[in-house]
Amino acid sequence: MKRSLLFLFLFFLLRGRRSSACPNPCLCQGSQVNCSSRTLTSSLLPSSFPAGTTELLLHKNLLTSLPNGFLDDFASLRSVSLHGNPWVCDCGVLYLRTWLMRQSPSLKAHLGVNCSSPPSLRGRLVVYLTEQEILDSCHYWYCDLALTSQVCLFVFVVVQAALLGALLVFLRRFEKLSKEARTTTEESLIAGEGLHEHEYVDFKDSRI
Repeated sequence: MKRSLLFLFLFFLLRGRRSSACPNPCLCQGSQVNCSSRTLTSSLLPSSFPAGTTELLLHKNLLTSLPNGFLDDFASLRSVSLHGNPWVCDCGVLYLRTWLMRQSPSLKAHLGVNCSSPPSLRGRLVVYLTEQEILDSCHYWYCDLALTSQVCLFVFVVVQAALLGALLVFLRRFEKLSKEARTTTEESLIAGEGLHEHEYVDFKDSRI
């Protein structure tokens, strides 16, 4: 039992990026892993990389952010290229900025890592962004979300009010039609009773 648990622990511990297989759809040559120009998005990044990777090429993809801790497991990494991606400089870029700031300038990983959005930060190097600028862009995103939610709520309330108004109009019209129907029925019954009485009188007179 203990051996099984130990095996499972080692399996999950080592299965991450410490792998000997070249990740799909990248190309591997020696210790270089080339994932450039593969139209990779942040959600489609490979989950495992060779343990001895020293050079990682991720440029010219569709990356908007990197998952937290993505680059931390590359113990032997000496070169990484991240340029040519549409980086979104909101709260999701904090990990990438922190990682770039920890690297030696000789690694040159920060070169070409520019913000694609929001418009106020477009073209700025991610590594030189201040924390306040990133937080402001996060607030801007949350404000947009809040505004959209409020607009949707307003539309929902308007639609509900319109449906309620239509229901009230229908109920009033139905009540009016019901009253008219009852009145017509009562008049028909009274007219019918009068006709029967008149016929009875005529019949009685004819017998006399």
